[in-house]
Amino acid sequence: MSQASRPVPPGFSEQQLHTLFDLISDGIWDWDAASGYVYRNPGWYAMLGYTSHSMANSVLTWESVIHPEDYPRVMAHFEAYIDQRNERYRIEYRCRCQDGSYLWIEDSGHVIARNPDGSVARMLGAHRNIDAGKRLVAGLEQRNQSLECQVAERTRELSWVNQQLQRQLDENRELAERDALTRTANRYRLETTLQQACERAARFRQPLALIAMDLDDFKPINDRHGHARGDAALVAVTACIRQRLREQDLLARWGGDEFVVVMPQTTLEQACSIADEIRQVLAELPAVGESRLTMSYGVAQWGEGELPHELLDRADKALYRAKAAGKNVIAE
Repeated sequence: MSQASRPVPPGFSEQQLHTLFDLISDGIWDWDAASGYVYRNPGWYAMLGYTSHSMANSVLTWESVIHPEDYPRVMAHFEAYIDQRNERYRIEYRCRCQDGSYLWIEDSGHVIARNPDGSVARMLGAHRNIDAGKRLVAGLEQRNQSLECQVAERTRELSWVNQQLQRQLDENRELAERDALTRTANRYRLETTLQQACERAARFRQPLALIAMDLDDFKPINDRHGHARGDAALVAVTACIRQRLREQDLLARWGGDEFVVVMPQTTLEQACSIADEIRQVLAELPAVGESRLTMSYGVAQWGEGELPHELLDRADKALYRAKAAGKNVIAE
């Protein structure tokens, strides 16, 4: 089909149509599919920086300026349209300019004539320069990504600071709740834990037992051998006690040489058995001078409705009975 015989829109001659194309600043293209001839107006060339009508009037010219990364996507979209699988042809991609740079364009087109077999006879379209807008969006996205990276980095820094603060708080809490010498729980933690243990025992109807322990004849050790030897003896004793306790048990220094063990889910009989195990372990400790390291034990089991201080008082009274019974004794 010659250029002169190509169909034109109603009311336009071929010359009038191309004159109109020449007046439009955007890139206009007119594809005669039968001959393969593609007319591109001066605006198309000017947009890409080429001399007007300096390139071949074929589809190869179009394909040659499409960015290699965009080419497969553009061709797939174009073929879907001309095969009537897509209702419209409009796509954004990059075109190579005369100076080797790439320009973002919006390419849109419409089939104005088809052959009897449904194939394309003629198609008109336009390339619109959208480079400024695309670069603006890309710049904003890059800036957003940069901001997101900064926020992520700042978040990591804050997370690290929070971890350090939490670690410091945990260490401070640990110091506030532990005896400085023996590293057992102190009186404050004992009272808190015992309160919670009594509430749990009442809520779930579980047994709870206490063992109150006191070193026998500890004062003479301090008097004869000094407080340093006495402190070392306390540390050794608490290490032995821990050997016979379970993970859920809490060993606390009640004061001086007196200790208390809170034993959740433990009956009186079980607590007495553990107290006896502790007594046997202590028997293996070397004497301090002439003084053997033994303890007396008072064991009590929580009773329904009993308050924490009442349970502790009963265990303490049992401890006094053990002392009165000759020491190194377990009393209930």
